[in-house]
Amino acid sequence: MDVLVTGGTGRLGQDLVPRLREDGHRVRQMSRRGTGPGGVRGDLATGRDLGIALAGAEVVVHAASDPRGDPWEVDVAGTRRLVEAVDRSLLRHLVYVSIVGVDRIPLGYYRAKYAAEQVLLASGLPVTLVRVTQFHHFVDGLLATARRGPLLPVPMGWRVRPVDVADAAAHLAGLATAPAAGAVVEFGGPQEHSVADLARSWAALRAPTARVVATPVPGRLGAAVRDGGALPARGGRGGRTWEEYLRG
Repeated sequence: MDVLVTGGTGRLGQDLVPRLREDGHRVRQMSRRGTGPGGVRGDLATGRDLGIALAGAEVVVHAASDPRGDPWEVDVAGTRRLVEAVDRSLLRHLVYVSIVGVDRIPLGYYRAKYAAEQVLLASGLPVTLVRVTQFHHFVDGLLATARRGPLLPVPMGWRVRPVDVADAAAHLAGLATAPAAGAVVEFGGPQEHSVADLARSWAALRAPTARVVATPVPGRLGAAVRDGGALPARGGRGGRTWEEYLRG
């Protein structure tokens, strides 16, 4: 099949694109610069070259996002531009990469991802919305950033199920060429952890002198995650554990 991956140069795309190629698909990776093997130019923020990038695509894996910039322009308006530019006569499946908890956790970025999901559900296209839990490398980076000298403050009572990016890529590759679900599916890691426990195992290997301090997070955000908002209720599970990631 002819597969286009938006955000193909990102961390998830770096695992997903070669996996799809190994499965025998013709894969192009769209980015604003169109760099890399099979790279094509397409800008979700402006719509520039989207029609050219999408030409011939039978499957689209929409993994592009802008959490640090303006997700309403890229994730929401950009998804609307993608819907308008796709060739409906050719498209068999559009897989959108979302996040577990976008419908429950009151974060601006999550609200934008949820709004993008609604654009796709209303589009009439054959879609599957895949909500994935936090990647191991993302949690790793957050903990490194959170450390304050000898202290590592983390939210008290928060529970998560982090997943390895390679496991998520394998799952997405399998979904991409399957029939569209027309709904939300979830994918998470093999084990549920408290954030404090994740931090302790992280500190044991990355910062042995750091002391983990669990701190209450007030308000709706803290309550939503304490109540399980970041945990998948169903769906597939990855195989690689947090401890295996750290050792690897």
